[in-house]
Amino acid sequence: MKKWILIALCMTAHQLMAANQPNIVLLFSDDAGYGDFGFHNSYHFKTPHLDQLAKDGVRLSNFYVSGATCGPSRAGLLSGIYQQRFGYEEINIPKIMSESSKLEGEAMGLPTDLKTMGNYLQELGYRTAVFGKWHQGEGGQFHPINRGFDEFYGFRGGARSFFAYKNPSKAPPEKLMERGFENYQEHEGYLTDVLADETCNFIERSKEGPFFAYVSFNAVHTPMEPDPKDAAEFPQLEGKRRAVAQMTLSMDRACGQIIDKLKALGLYENTIIVFSNDNGGPTDSNGSGNYPFSGVKATQLEGGIRVPGLISWPGKLAAGAVYDYPLITLDLIPTFVKAGGGDPGAIDGLDGVDMVPYLTGANKERPHQVLHWKMETRGAIRDGDWKLLRYPDRPAELFNLAEDLGEQNNLAAQYPEKFKELFRKQFAWELELARPLWMLRRQEEGWSSRRTDTFRKPPSATY
Repeated sequence: MKKWILIALCMTAHQLMAANQPNIVLLFSDDAGYGDFGFHNSYHFKTPHLDQLAKDGVRLSNFYVSGATCGPSRAGLLSGIYQQRFGYEEINIPKIMSESSKLEGEAMGLPTDLKTMGNYLQELGYRTAVFGKWHQGEGGQFHPINRGFDEFYGFRGGARSFFAYKNPSKAPPEKLMERGFENYQEHEGYLTDVLADETCNFIERSKEGPFFAYVSFNAVHTPMEPDPKDAAEFPQLEGKRRAVAQMTLSMDRACGQIIDKLKALGLYENTIIVFSNDNGGPTDSNGSGNYPFSGVKATQLEGGIRVPGLISWPGKLAAGAVYDYPLITLDLIPTFVKAGGGDPGAIDGLDGVDMVPYLTGANKERPHQVLHWKMETRGAIRDGDWKLLRYPDRPAELFNLAEDLGEQNNLAAQYPEKFKELFRKQFAWELELARPLWMLRRQEEGWSSRRTDTFRKPPSATY
């Protein structure tokens, strides 16, 4: 009799915990420009559903990624650790031989001894899923199903067509759509829409909760393939700029579909929804715009590392608020773990913080006094409102972001002591880091070095 009473009490405790755990939906775009959203006052782009999410939650005006390119940025997001600490500084490219370590492409990925966001939430009883782009290694050892996710529908690589391949046997495996592990099947329809459909299906099947959906859109990354149904949209724009506006509209509709599903099932009030992006817009390749910042993807100017950030949690976070202190995607794991009933302080090595006390005003301090970036010999540090940029081929620069968002006015000569102080802090942090796991031969794989000065034109407000 006592045994059955104990079992019943345990079941009741588990059910009570599950009822108090919020569902979590992470909406993550790819290569979007900071200025290309209505909630950032875009003149031309239409993002009504994300604009409404901004009204329902908190807009993070100083939200950063830990890397200026796709793979490293996502490694930081999914591990909660500066990816430079474990040597993930470069993009993992299939079929490219690493010059320094001689690793084949399929051996490049998020190290398997690290737990992921999915692992941490699984341990708290969440059902977890990834929809869309993975880009954390093409080898089976890196597969989402082996990295803390119960379900996967997407592709392992960094980019693919938004339409089904007519001859999948000729497409690289990392570009093929995959359900679960090695169940390859091309989709029907426009991929952004398909990812929304699949996410909604997962939410329906997991509505008893708690669940975590990582919706990793490949929009608005190249190839520039807008949905034909939007062909008449944005007649005032041309070329890539028009295409990226159409693709952004599709992604916004997909986000709206997912949010509407949560509302229809009565789950919205108990769901944390986050929207962000993996790095700054590349501008030259997809026509995105990072106004009011200088810089693009792969640079450490603000346009390369500051990204849109929205978070909604009805009843917990104020609606229509704006939070201005710097936060970073490394903060998402501590935030989700704490919300899910776990203790992020018990997880060794996390570099982020639980955002909620800061967003509610319970903690009025800065979440981060200092943030760091590094890729090869390039580095950057933000300390308060001061920012230092270090280059391999010319003198470092110092900016005050409170007065110079566009990073146009180099203050290194005017504030030599501050310049030296930030240089020392960045160097001390770099002494904690692992050696890069691989270095890509950029000349052979077609990447430009993206000299920062090429992308330092005064920002234009024509977006």
